[in-house]
Amino acid sequence: MERLQKILSRAGLASRREAERWILEGRVSVNGAVVHQLGSQADPTKDSIKVDGKRVKLPGAPLYFAFHKPPGVITTLNDPQKRPDLTRFIEKLGPKQRVFPVGRLDFNSTGLLLLTNDGELARRVAHPRFGVKKVYRVKLSACPTESDFAVLRKGIRLQDGLTVPARARVVEKLKKNAWVEIEIHEGRKREIRRIFEALGYLVEKLVRVKVGPVSLGFLQPGEMRPLWPGEIAALKSAVGLASPHSLTPHVRGQESGVRGEGEKELVAETAELFVIDQLMNGRMIAAHRAVRITA
Repeated sequence: MERLQKILSRAGLASRREAERWILEGRVSVNGAVVHQLGSQADPTKDSIKVDGKRVKLPGAPLYFAFHKPPGVITTLNDPQKRPDLTRFIEKLGPKQRVFPVGRLDFNSTGLLLLTNDGELARRVAHPRFGVKKVYRVKLSACPTESDFAVLRKGIRLQDGLTVPARARVVEKLKKNAWVEIEIHEGRKREIRRIFEALGYLVEKLVRVKVGPVSLGFLQPGEMRPLWPGEIAALKSAVGLASPHSLTPHVRGQESGVRGEGEKELVAETAELFVIDQLMNGRMIAAHRAVRITA
């Protein structure tokens, strides 16, 4: 028996947090009965679990992608307010490759968003307890001072408490403003914007460029690529799910011995990225192009 939100997360339908919202909204049923209790459990091998009347099926092999979220897109698969969401981008992967976002980016923010159907990895990467670093490039209304950065290194008091110490530096000075790089280990709502607002700066643009060992590279807005095995292993190691030495390429689908033509191309290109990664000792040269995804 498992909690319903965990089952929905493993099925690649939503993060656990979003699955909990679905349960509270009465969109989930078990054996014909609508469930509203967050602690409710079910057996995915025996029970009939449905979301919005559609049967939930657990996925096969895990999937991992890096996606460049464009501005004006909400980080969800089903927005109650009918704003543009991730659905149209994820649908390009095909009906059998269902993934959900790891964490979130604000509606107007852009940059790296991880997509997966691995619920446990997603939970750990998003949870501040595991301290996965996120790096952002931020365009501010003015150039911050060294005293501002000193405040960030100690933590800054926000409405919901003191922030974890963060590192920041100016990467480009402009005539009236500046681009700043900041590294944080939390995932509070609108945290970056609130931090700089507390220091007296307006955030004009915000781009996430790195999550743990995975970099945005040269992905263009709306593009995605599969993570290569070295990145997956490093990401799992960062949250305590795998050994840092387990970098052997894993060919998705090899357990069943069955693979479609589209999946063959995806696996082949992932393997190519892995070889490049290993030959160049981990340098991110493969990020100079987006990998084409064929469903």
